[in-house]
Amino acid sequence: MSKSSQRSPFGWSNRGGNNVTVIEAPVARSYRRRATIAFWVTLGVVGLLAATVASEYMHPILGGLLGVILGAVLGAVLFALIVAWPVLRVFWHWLPEILLGLAAVYGWTTLMQSTPLWGSLLIVALVVGVPAAISPVRRRVMAWIWCLIVRHRLRLCFAAFIATNRHGSLPLILLAKPTPAGERVWVWLRPGLSLRDLEQDGQMQKLAVACWANEVRVMRAGRKYAAFIRLDITRREPLAHTVVSPLPDYVPTDIPANAPTSPGMPPVGLDLPDVPDVPVTPIDTPRQRKPRNPTTTTSPNGFDPSDYA
Repeated sequence: MSKSSQRSPFGWSNRGGNNVTVIEAPVARSYRRRATIAFWVTLGVVGLLAATVASEYMHPILGGLLGVILGAVLGAVLFALIVAWPVLRVFWHWLPEILLGLAAVYGWTTLMQSTPLWGSLLIVALVVGVPAAISPVRRRVMAWIWCLIVRHRLRLCFAAFIATNRHGSLPLILLAKPTPAGERVWVWLRPGLSLRDLEQDGQMQKLAVACWANEVRVMRAGRKYAAFIRLDITRREPLAHTVVSPLPDYVPTDIPANAPTSPGMPPVGLDLPDVPDVPVTPIDTPRQRKPRNPTTTTSPNGFDPSDYA
């Protein structure tokens, strides 16, 4: 078989040599090697333990055979999970889109079977046209669409980081929800990546460029696990927008111009440059010193208390 007609694992190829690969061949070989090791380790450990326990209740030969069968079954399950993990991870990354596609296909099929054609078209027009015409609903729908886009942009950016550093595994991008400033995404890091790697110079700018955003901030999502982080993606400044306040509508318009003001209010219409700047000279008053020995007074009848001191 020529190289141009060989099929790569989990991929397709044609005679022209243009390959469409879901999982790259080196990644598939690496996971197959890990799965083989896990199978034999599980077969040996589980088989030995199961045979030891089963030999207490039945013949040792039957116990050993049962242990080998149990170890082989568990090893095969673990082998299949490890080999299929790259494909399962791809399904996880595209799970919202897959669910939306299935809902659209089966919803349209059910609608066509239960209603006539004009009724189906009318319902679809209402479902699509009403959110598109109402501005708050349209902005909410677009915010959730941006959450789906950001998940894929982050995945591509993390793949570029790993390809550059030549170590680490792709993180699991968990949930994403819209915020007034952009999106918030929770990520579970895999071995080889840490929060410090993302906080290095230039990494946040790369994430912002990949997400088509203005700024990206990263922090730990909890105190228990260092691998659980949160990314806040900012693409607009909600506090910089002009907010229309309804308070001026409650101010009466029939207030006279010479209406009295509260004494606590500052003076209105005071022109400070017209006030002369008169320097204030402090008055130095000499401080009187207290006498050390108080003076004694003599009574009018000639009695002096100091004679008895």
